[in-house]
Amino acid sequence: MNNIIEQIGVTGGDVILELSYLIAAILFVIGLKLLSHPESAKRGNLWAAAGMLLAMITTLIFHRNNNGEHIALPNIILIIITITIGTIIGAIIARKIKMTAMPQLVSFYNATGGAASALVALMEFSNPNNTSVLVTLLGLIIGSVAFSGSMIAYGKLDGKVGDIFSPIMTYINLLFLAIIAGITVYLIFATEPSQGWIYALLALSLIYGITFVMPIGGADMPVVISLLNSFTGIAAAMAGFIYQNQAMILGGILVGAAGTILTLLMCRAMNRSLLNVIIGAFGGGAGVAANKEIGTIKEISLSDAAVLLSYSQKVVIIPGYGLAAAQAQHICSEMDRMLSDKGVEVKYAIHPVAGRMPGHMNVLLAEADVPYDKLIEMDDINPDMPNVDVAIVIGANDVVNPAALDDPGSPIYGMPIILAHEAKNIIVMKRGMGKGYAAIENYLFYHDKTRMLFGNAKDSIQKLVTEIKSL
Repeated sequence: MNNIIEQIGVTGGDVILELSYLIAAILFVIGLKLLSHPESAKRGNLWAAAGMLLAMITTLIFHRNNNGEHIALPNIILIIITITIGTIIGAIIARKIKMTAMPQLVSFYNATGGAASALVALMEFSNPNNTSVLVTLLGLIIGSVAFSGSMIAYGKLDGKVGDIFSPIMTYINLLFLAIIAGITVYLIFATEPSQGWIYALLALSLIYGITFVMPIGGADMPVVISLLNSFTGIAAAMAGFIYQNQAMILGGILVGAAGTILTLLMCRAMNRSLLNVIIGAFGGGAGVAANKEIGTIKEISLSDAAVLLSYSQKVVIIPGYGLAAAQAQHICSEMDRMLSDKGVEVKYAIHPVAGRMPGHMNVLLAEADVPYDKLIEMDDINPDMPNVDVAIVIGANDVVNPAALDDPGSPIYGMPIILAHEAKNIIVMKRGMGKGYAAIENYLFYHDKTRMLFGNAKDSIQKLVTEIKSL
């Protein structure tokens, strides 16, 4: 067997390395499958991490360059030190980050992945052994866009960067894309291109990442985060092609494909087209709904709300980013348990883009030990909404706005929503009458069946729990 292996020009180490990549790919797929359900998501992360760890270890031990040389020991030590430092920093950040800031953290991680891929492409472009010019250029462009775009997304989510709502941004973005495409074609066919062109491509790609995200409003940020995540995966796959590393290629393809599928699902959930996402011409909070009679606001007292909830049969809680901002998930879970002990059936209606990133509400409520079977997706809960005695809207806004159904003049018209207005009674918890990300009036607040409970969500639910206990 050894003779046969040597005759085809490979060593036992090469076989072990390729086999480890195959095993790593299988572990990636298993991990991705387990991530599809909250109960198995933690195990999925561990399986995928084990696959990546295996690929990293075998690469350090068995990888050989074109000259047949293994990685030098000083480089191995430097790599291990860098990984160790990164692991420690990552662990500290992960433990200290608040759940409300999780979207910002995801955007930051997307940025680091894109930056790494762009730097790989930048370094390898002038490498005489690199024959994948197109792949290298694509890795540079996509990685740079993922980096700068993710950093702008981080700033917008953290309230440090504003929006630029102007139709001219569409044409600016298309112009940048055309210039980037032109330089890319030139670099592919040029015999000895100047190094300045590659830096110009890097600069333009970084600028495009900024101009691409700047016009996008907060309501559409879940789509952007998902799209940038797919960009990071694709950039990593390009880096894998440059180094002919199967583990990087497979890992990048899986992340890119998963991110793309999720992006399409998010676009459908927000009634947006992917083309509009790419050219940066969607979203924004400048729109206003068409003028129409919207009624008057009616409030409800804590005692009346407690009685209404306690003597209901079915209650549906509809969470939004306001729940996360008030850090009210734990007290909300306590109210849920109290009502359940009274024989009330309590469920949570989850809109695909509630919060500021895909799955934000699921993770938030899971942190508060809400059973997974109580988290019902929008399409599954909507048919049952007419049978719900009380719908409690906590911090959600645009995702329950009936304007999406019956107001063609609204910027969210056609967007699928949770049909809270079909419940028999509606309680809306808000600090005040502030508008959502779409910056339009929410017709639900003026509905005949709606009663407003103003105040900080955490404080209001705490007082509501006290009232329920006293009954």
